[in-house]
Parts: sequence; structure tokens; C-alpha cells
Amino acid sequence: MTELDTGEQPQRETGRRAAHADRRSFMRKVFFASGATAVATMGGAGAWAALADDTTTADATASPSAAPSGDPGAGAGGPGNQTVTEDFFGLTTDGKRIDDLYSIHSTKVATAPVIAAAEAFLAGLTDDQKTSTQYTVHSTEWRMWSNVDGYARQGVSLADLTDEQKALGTALLKAALSADGLETTEKIRQINQAAGEAIGNTDAFNEDAYYWTVMGTPSATEPWGFQFDGHHLVINYFVLGDQVVMSPCFWGSEPTEMEIDGTTVKVCHEEVEASLAFINSLSAAQRTTAIASDTKTSESMKAGAFSDNAVQAYEGLRCNTLTAAQRAKLLAVAGAFVNRAKADAAAVRMAEITQHLDDTYVTWAGGIADDSAFYVRVQSPVVWIEVDCQGPGPLGGAYDSTQGTPTQLHVHSIIRTPNGNDYGRELLRQHYLTSPHHN
Repeated sequence: MTELDTGEQPQRETGRRAAHADRRSFMRKVFFASGATAVATMGGAGAWAALADDTTTADATASPSAAPSGDPGAGAGGPGNQTVTEDFFGLTTDGKRIDDLYSIHSTKVATAPVIAAAEAFLAGLTDDQKTSTQYTVHSTEWRMWSNVDGYARQGVSLADLTDEQKALGTALLKAALSADGLETTEKIRQINQAAGEAIGNTDAFNEDAYYWTVMGTPSATEPWGFQFDGHHLVINYFVLGDQVVMSPCFWGSEPTEMEIDGTTVKVCHEEVEASLAFINSLSAAQRTTAIASDTKTSESMKAGAFSDNAVQAYEGLRCNTLTAAQRAKLLAVAGAFVNRAKADAAAVRMAEITQHLDDTYVTWAGGIADDSAFYVRVQSPVVWIEVDCQGPGPLGGAYDSTQGTPTQLHVHSIIRTPNGNDYGRELLRQHYLTSPHHN
């Protein structure tokens, strides 16, 4: 879909594309279930357009055309939760957004390479592929991601692409991500393939069941972005000038460590190890405040897929009393996520997180030994991080697992930007309010 498209879809091919068209119809039906929210928070006809999707009707009772196969502990993205039935508001602690956290300003982040790579990727697609892949920058498609397998996704999958087209997609990821970020995405896909082979189900679990969508038109001045979406891996990347918002991003794997062709492949260990290093740096009194429970249930994530408007009060330890060494270890938890972006974008994000460190809270459930299963949430006005050790899911047969017992071998983790700026939505709102050509 191009930037000026009215939202009507051309006739799709049979099979998978037809299923995607059905899903698109569902998306149209569910978005404007609470349009009054947008009126109250946006103001102005141009700002209305910033949050308006290319949808036409409202029906909060609609259900998706295809459901996930059922990944236990899917972080609100599991069966029965695949709906977007309200306007975007963002994560909050009490249902009220904090104003003045985000603004349009120069960050000196080099976005030109990402723009060029996105233009090259789109140029390399066929007309049909491009129609399936490109949406308006304010499309609800941003919000229709899921970390579970079997979810009917939009866009163009890696399986649909030629080797040359795949290389253009990899170049786009390489332009947006650090070496660590790119390696993490590749390892998640690699393990998904190997684990699928181990359980004899590569139809559902493979390295090519990952989908590209592009929102808007790559531009140095106008807002746009992309989404890369599949099992255990979701990257949302919004660009406005030299500002980047890389959230929500979901990183996970089952298992997190696997022998593949004689080599041990490990992924998602950075966030696990950094989290354990932080909790063990606390004094006994601090741990008593931070640890809500010594036991870990299979599912703890609060702001996974389809939870864009989750309300969660601060819990646990407020970090204004941390020592310098403890602050550094807490920032290392954030760094495990943030440093998957290019260094300049990561530096801007880390400065934002550091600025609000005294108003950051950490809550923990589970053990604190090196091999303990645990859940941690790091929550502040500008960042929301969750690391969640899961019980065995559909790929449990690929490793030595005990059904129902959380383990570091199955990890879900997410980073978000609360108070309205996931998907760059607050910057988008301000752009539509302040840009003369949108008034």
C-alpha cells in the first residue's frame, strides 16, 4: 500500500495471500472502536490524520482470520488476544500519559543509510510484493505484530523473496542495527529453523517465516518506518528526520542455546546475564523491596503483543537510592536491548533512559542464581523492559525440558517506550500538529 492509498486492496493471489487479505479485513473492522480517545488527545484535523488508519468500519467483536498455534506464555500475544480494539494510547502507570517527555528535535543520528537501504529494498520488490508490503505511516499494521508462531502476518515473507531481495532486506537490517543486533536477529531465526527440524515441524518453525512491512515512504523529512515480524522476533523502527524510535522490540528464543552443525549457538543471554548481575548487586534490604516473589510462574509479561495500552503501576525498588555501581549494572540491562540499534541511535536512547533513572522501578520474581528462571520489569517514564523466562513451549521437544517449569532456555524479552511514544506515535502526533503542510 502506498502513502496515498485509500486503503482498498487489489485482488490477492490464492493461498497465503488470500489469508492475509482476510486478516486485513479484520484489521479494518477493529481499529476505531473508541474514536473519542483520538479526538481528546490529538486536536486538529491534521493531527487526526496522524493516528487514523486506512480503515473504514468499526466492529469490536471481530476476530482474526487465523490464530497462533499456541505458544504458552506468549506475552499477551497468545490465542484469544489477537485484537486491536481501541485507539493507540500507550503504556502508562495509571491510565494517564505524562506530557512533555518527547519532542521533535535534532539528535544527529545518521538515518540516511537506513533511508537508502529501505528505498533499495522497496525498489527490489515486484509491484505485487510492494503493494502487499507498504502501508501508510499511521497504519494500524504497526500494532498487528505477534511473537507467536502461526500468526497470519501481513507484508512479504523471507520465503517469498529471491536471494537478491533477501540480501536487500538484510542490508536494511544492517543499516538500522548494530553488529550485535543483526547477529541476534540471525541467531533467533537460525535456532527457530534448527528447533523446527529437531521436532519435525519446519512448516511452522523455520528461518524464513519472518515478514517485512514498510510504513510510509522512506524520507529524510517525512515520518516513515519498517517492521520485521516473526516468531520470537519483532522489530519496529520509526524514523522522523534524524530521530529514531526503535520500539516495541521483542527478542526471544526457544531454546536460547542449541548445537547447530557442530557449533553452539546462544542468543538472548545478554539480557539474562545483565539482569542477574543487577539483582545480585543489591543489598539484602534492596532485594527485599525489589523481589515480589521467590517463585516464577510460566507467564509474567505485562506488555507483550496486543498490549499497547497496558496500565501497570510501578512496583518494587525505586532506583533513586542506587549506588553508582548499581546504577551502571541497571543501565547494562537497558544496554542489552538498546545497543542492538546503531551506536548513535543507542547513545540517544541511553541518555534518555539515564535522565529518568531516579524515577525507574525494578520488580523481580524468581530466583537469583546464575541458572535461575526469573522475571524482571524495569519501568520508568521513558522505558519499559521485561525479561521473562518461560516454561517449555511448542519447541520444548528440541531440548531437555520439564513441562510447565520456567527455564532460561525459553526466554521472552521486550523493550517499549511508554507514555505514548511506541512506534514513534508521539513524534508523529507532534509532526502532524506542527508541520505547515499538514495543517
